[in-house]
Amino acid sequence: MTSIIYGLNRFFPLLLSRGETMKLLYLCLPVLLAVTLPLRANVNRAFSIEAPTEVDAGSTVSVTVKASTDASDGEQIGFLHSEYSTDEGLTWTTVFYLEASGAEHSRKFSFKANTKSGKAIVRARVDFRGGVAGDVDYWGGVMQWDRWEKWLSPATKYAIIYVQKP
Repeated sequence: MTSIIYGLNRFFPLLLSRGETMKLLYLCLPVLLAVTLPLRANVNRAFSIEAPTEVDAGSTVSVTVKASTDASDGEQIGFLHSEYSTDEGLTWTTVFYLEASGAEHSRKFSFKANTKSGKAIVRARVDFRGGVAGDVDYWGGVMQWDRWEKWLSPATKYAIIYVQKP
């Protein structure tokens, strides 16, 4: 708070004393919060991967990836990508790479689990765009494209499916 006061006094040394600057901040801060917080809080974004936690080796794995936004400012799902691996992440198979998918999208797919025990992994990532917030992740944070490229959170979610011998 002191640095804000110092900054204001530095730019307006003749207009505001230190006490007047404090009064101005205490009057303006609640108004700014009252105006800006509801704008951010009113948008609900959802992103999920629905998958079983355990399957038998060689069985069919059914997965659903869902993303949605209820923003009323034109925001939509800008990108929605999903891949799976049946060899614990050594190789990946693309399921879908969607662009401009509207405000809500759900995609079901299935694949065969490997015939050995281990893990199958599903990963999906989403970007919301087109609204006042710009490119954002599902938490509403500014999209971090360097993390997107590497399939890292917060844009990405993973589901691990344990494959058991029957």
